[in-house]
Amino acid sequence: MAKPRIFISSTFYDLRQIRTDLDKFIDSMGFEAVRNEEGDISYGKDEDLQEYCYKEISSIDILVSIIGGRYGSESSTAKYSVSQKELKTAIEQNKHVYIFIEKGVASEYETYLRNKGNDSILFNYVDDKRIYSFIEEIKALRRNNVIKEFETADEIIRYLREQWAGLLKQFLLDEERNRSAFVLKDIENTAKTLRELVDYLQSANQDKDKTIQEIIRVNHPLVAKLKKEIKIPYNFYIEGRDDLSQLLNARRFRYSESQGAWRRETDSEITFLYIGDTLFDENGRLKNIKASEWSDDFLRVVVQKREIDVPNPSDFPF
Repeated sequence: MAKPRIFISSTFYDLRQIRTDLDKFIDSMGFEAVRNEEGDISYGKDEDLQEYCYKEISSIDILVSIIGGRYGSESSTAKYSVSQKELKTAIEQNKHVYIFIEKGVASEYETYLRNKGNDSILFNYVDDKRIYSFIEEIKALRRNNVIKEFETADEIIRYLREQWAGLLKQFLLDEERNRSAFVLKDIENTAKTLRELVDYLQSANQDKDKTIQEIIRVNHPLVAKLKKEIKIPYNFYIEGRDDLSQLLNARRFRYSESQGAWRRETDSEITFLYIGDTLFDENGRLKNIKASEWSDDFLRVVVQKREIDVPNPSDFPF
């Protein structure tokens, strides 16, 4: 299982016991401590040794920086010491850093700020005032620059234990929020799918209802009766009085107000078609009724034969 890698950055000789205590603490937490003196950093032959320290920072998770009274070895960049450059590199790479300053150095820092322009002043807690200028630079950063004062290794360990417990708690909270966000997203997606399904079903039902209505009208008892009584060989449906009028007009029926019936005349007969008003609603639309509900009063056909004048045989020319 991968472990968090914790890089311990400081000068060596003045802080070696603190480095050892931190190493033991980090190991007790189940993490991996990275210390130069323990051979935790792989060195090559092509670059200066300090460059491999800086490169190692890219593979760590956390850097613990301890600033004491010794400036330490110069880095290849004359402005910083090696330990300072390690901290700068971690900050530039956006690593999580914890910065600790010896309490005596921290208290004298205020004296440095009041006497920055005085080159002759001597400081009691540092061997090089560039330590203070570096602290000033770190304090000026907008983020990732929390500094804690210390007197003993136990104070550093206590602080780190609390901070890392807080990180674990934050991680668990983030996980819970991520799960909640995922559930909400899943609910949103489900709701969207349901809305789309409802829209589809509504649309499908509308088409379905339309088709059903057409089927009902084609199989309406009035249609069946008309097909039989006036001999219509094709399928049709009637939505209302207008459709009925167009159909009967096409079959040469004309409506007679005086007789209250549809009338069609041929040379041999007159057909009267009585269609009940109760088949239609107030808007003139054909009502849906079942075959079992059909009454003979709904449609009645009366056929009158015409009297044909037969010529007298004496009238024939032969």
